[in-house]
Amino acid sequence: MARSYCIYCTYPISACLCHAVSPIQISTEVIVMQHHSEVHHAKNTVRLMQLVIPEIKVVVGESQTDFSQLKAYLDTQSKPIYVVYPSDNSVSVSQANPANNAIIILIDGTWRKAYKILQSNPWLLEYTALHLDVEHASNYIIRKAKRPDSLSTLEATALLLSAMDSAVDTTPLFAAFDAMVQHRLSAMPEGIKARYQLHNKEVK
Repeated sequence: MARSYCIYCTYPISACLCHAVSPIQISTEVIVMQHHSEVHHAKNTVRLMQLVIPEIKVVVGESQTDFSQLKAYLDTQSKPIYVVYPSDNSVSVSQANPANNAIIILIDGTWRKAYKILQSNPWLLEYTALHLDVEHASNYIIRKAKRPDSLSTLEATALLLSAMDSAVDTTPLFAAFDAMVQHRLSAMPEGIKARYQLHNKEVK
């Protein structure tokens, strides 16, 4: 029998997240360059971001050709543009102090795939690179990461928006995120759930 999906949140009916989604409006223009392998990933947080912030632009691809239209669009913009990617040359959000009406570009994918997108699109290096001062480990405990400072794209966006404008209420982003995480955990057998650890503590 084919699985039924919610026409609003597009998640399976059994995992419908509509009850946890409250759309918000922001002044910042958020653009996500998403690796194609993430589009249909069950744990993809960009889907949640689009439900909470409908104005977010998502462009899928990897090569420079895939993002040629995005580059052409950005070339016409007068607003400051930042790429969220930690590196030796990146600066913290507090140091850059970007205006809340800036354009923020996030790269969605594993570290390896995000790096591939960056290397395939050298024009991104023309923009100031930002990094977040991560004080707490990610709550994205249903997806393993090799780096302790790894955040989901949703978490990074929420923290970034809060740092740029203290008046922005990012609670709806975290509410949708937590609902998705808890649903995924509740569906896991205990033996599998125990494998997902955060700072050496068993997920319960």
